[in-house]
Amino acid sequence: MKSSEIKNLKIAVVGAGYGGAAAAKALSQLGADVTVYEQATQMREVGAGIGLRPATMARFRQWGIFDAIAKVSSPSDYFEILTATGEPIMKDTWPEFGDEKRTYLIHRGDFIEALLGVLPEGMVQLGHKLETIADDGGRSVLTFTNGKTVEADLVVGADGIKSVVREQLFSDKGPVFSGEHAYRVVISADDAHGLVVDDNLRMYIGKGTKVYLLPLRHRNQVSFDITALNPDGTWAPTVSKDELLKTVEGFDERIVRIARGLDMDTVNIRAVYDIDPVHIWHTDSVVLMGDAAHSMLHHQGQGANSAIEDAGALADALARAGTVQEALALFQATRKPVTDELQRISRQGWSEEEVNDVFPGQKPSSQSPPSQTPATAAVAVADTVKA
Repeated sequence: MKSSEIKNLKIAVVGAGYGGAAAAKALSQLGADVTVYEQATQMREVGAGIGLRPATMARFRQWGIFDAIAKVSSPSDYFEILTATGEPIMKDTWPEFGDEKRTYLIHRGDFIEALLGVLPEGMVQLGHKLETIADDGGRSVLTFTNGKTVEADLVVGADGIKSVVREQLFSDKGPVFSGEHAYRVVISADDAHGLVVDDNLRMYIGKGTKVYLLPLRHRNQVSFDITALNPDGTWAPTVSKDELLKTVEGFDERIVRIARGLDMDTVNIRAVYDIDPVHIWHTDSVVLMGDAAHSMLHHQGQGANSAIEDAGALADALARAGTVQEALALFQATRKPVTDELQRISRQGWSEEEVNDVFPGQKPSSQSPPSQTPATAAVAVADTVKA
């Protein structure tokens, strides 16, 4: 679209998470009039670490915000996958993207704070929970529970796995339980019993459990994450210390000691969900992105990265296409094949034997377990960790 046409666009972004904030940055740099509507009354991210891939950091450099992200993160040269007791399975560098060669490890809270911090004051409107969206073709009307009504030429649905935009316009299928729990906590590196020796991500894989150690050395901390098979699909289940310790039985004694020393009040406990692929992501004036479009399991660490890539691809499509409608079609054609594959692969994190141990005679809703050992499953995961 011509620059003058983009500058006349009124864009409403629903959701101020990673994808929504990144989309606001990318689209506003094109000159569009962008406002972000977020249901929370204050922004707060659960404490855990994520890795921002070289391609993602290249986007940040393109948008002029690389330094804002880099100063609150730790650059990692490689990732490593080990058995439960620490024997190496594989070790590899991150995939290069142009001049970017490292993945940056960052605390979720620092990440969202940095993203929101590079947006103009007033662009993000808190306390706006979407109630309804009416798509009138060339424009859409948003109604919020606080009584406010907004019209926009383009609505970007970045409202997460429980997306109201997706439910009302694209798919009424809800989130799908993976048969897993995730236990996440950030601890001092001094409490990691010598397991944090550099800035590189390590995953230990044992029967029915994966343990991720993601250093945040700029904070002198480490993100300690356990993913374990569990049949309880309660969104925020209650888990005791003894139950958590059972998930790491047989692991390196230092991992067991970390788990034993945790204050359970500081551990974020969630059942793990994704969504089935959504067939269509857009109308003429509404588009889904991020978790609203393709929420995936976290085994490849691609959720946040995919949302940032969506934001960049959406801005690229608007700049290249002749109309909003053409841009949204181009965006979906560019991104959906990639995220469909990531969604598919992320559901293959466990061997059939492991799944049967926890779900005898059945399978959790989103699992299509391959016939492979945990070690070969880990290598399969590693293939897409590099993606």
